[in-house]
Amino acid sequence: MRGKLYRLIMPPALNHIDTWIFDLDNTLYPASCNLFALIDEKMTLYIQNLLGSDFATARAVQKGYFKSHGTTLSGLMTHHTVDPHEFLDFVHDIDMGRLSPDALLNQAIAALPGRKLVFTNGNAGYAQKVLDALGLGTTFEAIHDIHAIDYIAKPDPRGYETLCSVLDVNPKRAFFAEDMARNLRPAKALGMATLWINNGSEHGNHDACSSYIDHETQDLSHWLNTHLELEPA
Repeated sequence: MRGKLYRLIMPPALNHIDTWIFDLDNTLYPASCNLFALIDEKMTLYIQNLLGSDFATARAVQKGYFKSHGTTLSGLMTHHTVDPHEFLDFVHDIDMGRLSPDALLNQAIAALPGRKLVFTNGNAGYAQKVLDALGLGTTFEAIHDIHAIDYIAKPDPRGYETLCSVLDVNPKRAFFAEDMARNLRPAKALGMATLWINNGSEHGNHDACSSYIDHETQDLSHWLNTHLELEPA
């Protein structure tokens, strides 16, 4: 296939899609890479230093804020006036050696007709490093990050509305792929087609429901290459 151009033959249910939106972590790479474990450790360490606490206390605070505020950062900003730039720079300073390109996934995403966007609760600098490590560094038109949504993290509907407004996305012609089921609910409410990457991620999947999940897979690369027929352009 190297050196050739390919296009995807879309199934009828997706013929209307002109904007493809992807979450980043545990979506564009397998959860088995366990990259987020490195970030998780850095977040706990940050909270330990902030509170002067032991590991167990910091971990409890971290997970509690994630569940109640959508992200640990939102909780820290609300209760401790933490500088989001300082926090994100600290927790995203990790080694990308666990990541490697998936040629089949990259080929399928590149062949998707229309715009390709990343929507992440992380920051754009970190997201770009991840995309570069995956061989997707120039594939996406834009990265809509936590700064762009004014720290109103997924699954708050306001973040999705901001994405659509700022990037001129018609949600009824958009597709959103995400590993946390709860983050698909607002996308579906706006009219997006949704794909749940059910890969065993830690949080956000306890209330997964077919009312807001159109498609489900354990692996994005497999789903794209199975459900979207690829042929020479």
